[in-house]
Amino acid sequence: MLIKRVLILLPVLIFFILLQSFFWVPTYDEQARGNPHRLEEYITASIGDAKILNPILNADNASSTIADQVFDGLIDRDEDLRFRGRLAESWYIFEEAYFYLNPKALINGQTITDPENIKLKLLSYKGDSPSLKKTLLNIKNIEIIPPTKGETIVQVPGPDTNEDGFPDPVNVEVSFKAPPRFKVTLKKVDQGFFENIKSILGNGYFKTFPASDYVEVESAGHQDKLSVIAPQVIPAVEHNPVIIFLLRKGVTFHDGHEFDARDVEFTYQSIMDSENLSPRISDYEPVKSLEVMDNHTVKVVYKRLYQPAFGTWAMGMLPEHLLNKDALRMEAEAKGEDPETFSIRDSDFNRSPVGTGPFTFREWKSDQYIVLDRYKDYWEGAPNYKSYTFRIVPDLLTQEMEFYGGAIDSYGVQPHQVERLKNDPAYQNFSGLSFGYTYIGYNMRRDLFKDKKVRRALGMAIDVDKIIKYVMYDQAEKITGPFVKQTDYYDKDIQPLPYDPEGALKLLQEAGWQRNGEGKLEKDGKVLAFTLITNSGNDLRKSILAIAQDAWKKIGIDVKTDIVEWTVFLGKHVNTGDFDALILGWSMGIDPDLYQIWHSSQTNKMQLNFVGFKNNEADDLIIKIRQEYDYDKQVAYCHQLHRIIADEQPYTFLYVGKWTAVLDKKIVLKEVLPSGEEKIKKITPTKTGNYSFHFNKWIKLAENPVFDTE
Repeated sequence: MLIKRVLILLPVLIFFILLQSFFWVPTYDEQARGNPHRLEEYITASIGDAKILNPILNADNASSTIADQVFDGLIDRDEDLRFRGRLAESWYIFEEAYFYLNPKALINGQTITDPENIKLKLLSYKGDSPSLKKTLLNIKNIEIIPPTKGETIVQVPGPDTNEDGFPDPVNVEVSFKAPPRFKVTLKKVDQGFFENIKSILGNGYFKTFPASDYVEVESAGHQDKLSVIAPQVIPAVEHNPVIIFLLRKGVTFHDGHEFDARDVEFTYQSIMDSENLSPRISDYEPVKSLEVMDNHTVKVVYKRLYQPAFGTWAMGMLPEHLLNKDALRMEAEAKGEDPETFSIRDSDFNRSPVGTGPFTFREWKSDQYIVLDRYKDYWEGAPNYKSYTFRIVPDLLTQEMEFYGGAIDSYGVQPHQVERLKNDPAYQNFSGLSFGYTYIGYNMRRDLFKDKKVRRALGMAIDVDKIIKYVMYDQAEKITGPFVKQTDYYDKDIQPLPYDPEGALKLLQEAGWQRNGEGKLEKDGKVLAFTLITNSGNDLRKSILAIAQDAWKKIGIDVKTDIVEWTVFLGKHVNTGDFDALILGWSMGIDPDLYQIWHSSQTNKMQLNFVGFKNNEADDLIIKIRQEYDYDKQVAYCHQLHRIIADEQPYTFLYVGKWTAVLDKKIVLKEVLPSGEEKIKKITPTKTGNYSFHFNKWIKLAENPVFDTE
């Protein structure tokens, strides 16, 4: 009888033990007693695993979080968001402007065929306006390049189109005999240079330059494209901004190999290599050339004005010696794979990276954890923490429990948790308005979402105020467009979509959708139906999913929902464009460059305009924003683009959340003074709200600290 009772009670007992173990996590003090090294370990939690630990290839937050610890860029931003040197110790920026001699142009009623006369005019003219005087004083040198000739290949749109409706390019052979050319070296970039010197050379000097006179199309059947091809081969004017980077000496990769200019060159070439499918390629497409001047000097020349150019060099630098063609060939042969098709994307480096950053890679167990160790020879000084562990904990409740128990030091804390803990003496809390936003994106390749009335109606049916109040606990603000809300680029005059279900229904009726006998919207015998998806492990998006589904069903839309594991969500749906509508968020940078997310050329697989937004006026403004160095003009272009996107509604812009963070009060800043004395400071956010800016100086104490100000 006793055995029978035990057998009956055994499942209950096992369940109780499992339940107890699930809800019990050892406290920090208990962990520290059992493992004294816990003080020197930093452990954070994420809902999703990383995908690829290579800075030129990754496109998800988890991967970039790890890559930021393993790799350094040439530059980054300081506490006030000003650029500062990292692997580059210093730099200087100037411009090389080019234009051709135009023998057909009239200057003061006569043609000038001797380029020396043009040079003399520019150098001797005193200027009769402030802008022209400023331009002339900016000239450092003028060089005359003799006439040149040669052959080249130009790509032009062909008769066939790809799957996205864009013409496939075809190669056209051309020859040219160019006239003398002027190379004007400017002390700094001057986007108004050519406009200003028109008062010396004449308004028609550049416009009338006869490029077609100097170019011949050699490929049969393309002679009719001469007027398009000639300006590409011999452009009347050319702005070439230049950056010279002076690299930091004595920096080593984690394997001890010295970092130098060839690693910068290799990183750039790897991004531009189409076989690697880097999502960063559009950032570096404007580069005309990259020259290694010596081991610690790199010259980057741009083919046109490109205002965001400098910021792109925050990209983590790759080790050329580990990923060059010889290294990849050896790896491919060792794996029994074809060396001719084996690329960086196939390399084991992506799961065991080697960089120059503050932490070195130790181990990655998929869907469990990634462990890094501090790099003792880090050029800026080794971090205080000996190790950095990135744990994958898909459930936010489990993350919260483990945080309370001390098993993790930080996690994706939710707004309601911050509210609950803000007065708890055991924790320190941080919050501020995020650089980014959460949205519902519509796949505009789908027939249903091609009509902007439908997209606008879907947004009007959702009560965003309800989401902010009950899902975000008022830790968010409405947002109307794609720019960081705290910046001037964001047009604050644009009003959010009103919450108006009746107005939404009216718009849908105007688009041809009428309620059928069952109360569902129908058009041409087809019910208005689609699937809204998001990633698992994010309770906020899960709640938005339910609210949106309920709102749309109320006006007669048949909406299904799906929650997909993060890696599947990215790989199967986002990267391939295989979805109807999705809930996602963007973390944004300060710079207003939206090329990767909104330009029509970025709608292919593995690119970031995965909703398929295409608008010619928007494309034009995106390019202007990239090329505009005048701040006020750039802001004006941004406002125009903001208005277009707000009108088109490819996204339903929901809110910008307040970032929230909670840390144990035992985590502090520890600095070692030149005297060797250790100084403990409280963690305080920078002026821009970045509380983890000095992470390498963080350490956890055994007891709560007492500061002089407390």
